[in-house]
Amino acid sequence: MKKKIRLKRTTRKPGMTPGTLEIDPSWPKPVIQVIAYGPDQYIEKQIDDVRELDGLIGKYQVLWVNVDGLGDESTIRYLGQLFKLHPLALEDVTSLRQRSKVDDYESNLYTAMRMLSMQEGKLFAEQVSFFLGTNFVLTFQETEGDCLDPVRERIRKKGGLVCNMNADYLLYCLIDSIIDAYFPVLEAYDDRLEDLEEEILGKPDQATMNRLFGVKHDLTGLRRTLWPVREMAGALAHSESPLIKPATLLYLRDCQDHAVQLLELAESYRETGSSLMDFYLSSISNRMNEIMKVLTIIATIFIPLTFIAGVYGMNFKNMPELETRNGYFIVLGIMAILGFGMLFWFVHKGWLTPKRKNRES
Repeated sequence: MKKKIRLKRTTRKPGMTPGTLEIDPSWPKPVIQVIAYGPDQYIEKQIDDVRELDGLIGKYQVLWVNVDGLGDESTIRYLGQLFKLHPLALEDVTSLRQRSKVDDYESNLYTAMRMLSMQEGKLFAEQVSFFLGTNFVLTFQETEGDCLDPVRERIRKKGGLVCNMNADYLLYCLIDSIIDAYFPVLEAYDDRLEDLEEEILGKPDQATMNRLFGVKHDLTGLRRTLWPVREMAGALAHSESPLIKPATLLYLRDCQDHAVQLLELAESYRETGSSLMDFYLSSISNRMNEIMKVLTIIATIFIPLTFIAGVYGMNFKNMPELETRNGYFIVLGIMAILGFGMLFWFVHKGWLTPKRKNRES
């Protein structure tokens, strides 16, 4: 898959006329690729003028028109007129905030979903729109590059059922390819969680916490993406639209099963991320407790020594010990014995050796 760029989303003004297309000038211009095929037919080409499609409609068993880029309103309007698309559906195509859904219009079926990929270690989501007609599938993508090449290869090599089935089966193949591309994304986050778990077991730091927060944020976004995908797959699998044949519904139910599995995986990984966060906080707390314990033990050793030094540091004249020969060395010896004795006792109790099992006193 080519490296994707994130498009700037437009802000729709309240009260605008339904069917208005809000297109940002910075969006890439449409690149139109056509694949038309049947049991004994096949053409694939990129067209420069959208009016070339006029001579292709109705001549092939299945016509797949893929549009990469949404930066030309006239092209999108022309496609809408050519394939008799509803204005509200065209509005949804250029509104990049759509959740995965299915809309059944009079002459075609509109489906929107998110296509996920990993770009330089970061999660990238792109809206893909599908229109299913009697003998065509029209797809709109934000930019060039996708995960649909396996479907194209099957059509080119006439592999599987795709060349012997109708347009509804092609729609299934495209949706199934996008859903299958979710699995490597989730596996990448599973690997990240395992690496973070090892870091937390070792010496976690602020960078570990930042990475953990990033993974949790992405997994929350994945969950929000997968919930509508499951609903969309379920709506297609139980659709009563005449455009979807009963034979294709069986395959769409398989898509629904995959979507449910993906959602369960995302939920599991999100719970793992929450558990690792709790584990991280517990690990940091335990390290702090160990540090405070060592400091407390050191302070405890010096408390009696400081008391002795304080007693003999008083400036009273009537202190018999001050006249004792070698009293200085005797007091130092007592202080050394007391200090080392307490240190030995703490080590014996295991308070200074966390890896050693504490013994009962």
